[in-house]
Amino acid sequence: MSRASPASLFTPPFRVDEPERQTLPFVFNTGHSGAVYPASFVAASRLDAVALRRSEDAFVDRLYAPVVGLGAPLMQASFPRAYLDVNREPYELDPRMFDGRLPAFANVRSMRVAGGLGTVPRVVADGQEIYRGRLPVEEALARIEELYKPYHRTLKELVARTARAFGHAVLIDCHSMPSTSLARDEGPAVDVVLGDRFGTSCAPDLIDCAEAAFRGHGLRVVRNKPYAGGFITEHYGEPALGRHALQIEVNRALYMDERKLLPRPGFEALSRTLTAVAAALGEAALDLGPRRIAAE
Repeated sequence: MSRASPASLFTPPFRVDEPERQTLPFVFNTGHSGAVYPASFVAASRLDAVALRRSEDAFVDRLYAPVVGLGAPLMQASFPRAYLDVNREPYELDPRMFDGRLPAFANVRSMRVAGGLGTVPRVVADGQEIYRGRLPVEEALARIEELYKPYHRTLKELVARTARAFGHAVLIDCHSMPSTSLARDEGPAVDVVLGDRFGTSCAPDLIDCAEAAFRGHGLRVVRNKPYAGGFITEHYGEPALGRHALQIEVNRALYMDERKLLPRPGFEALSRTLTAVAAALGEAALDLGPRRIAAE
């Protein structure tokens, strides 16, 4: 793999689409929708460019683009999840992937690392190995320093800025899920999975409102199974401090051809639904300030 600086491979590595004036206490984030695959990355992979995209939340940034017009910023990655996953701890790394010694503080034993889906993933979403050989450990650390850390600094500042302006902030972490991940022998397919880390990352009123809004549009909704929210939902959600995080997963079959990786005719309808849900959540967020804790 080329030893070019990871940040130089993406122009820009991420971006924030800002409203003319932020009128909602929301930040929307699409950290898995990045679709820039550098030639050096593809060359180092045993997979072709299409197979590499199986981990990508394809087009989710476009689905949520209209929320900027509602008055909320939208942050989106350019680098793909197969290259670097910002929905992990900064150093969830598999030592089997690298030549060289990882830092002592690296988390090498998490369930996500065991499954090959650490900060620098070993496999794509369907379990296929990404790389032909081992990576220099310096390569992984450079991706974290140049991409992961700036991404999270920016996301933290967006949330902090929103909390200063409104007294509280809501982070909506936007994802999509393969339709095959929800296959069941019986019962209807699920359209939306809402994740609040089993009631710990946001106020109950917020996820209640999201579920009611999606159901009002005829979509089938479940909570926390199989997706309760990852590092971002857990790390940014502090309801007692007036900072809430909610993960939204939508079934890819609703808006795209999963084999050809192309939008389907339902794309615009789902985008309108997501915008309507965001507007409804804006109403629910009016009373989400920090809970007052008695000094006694």
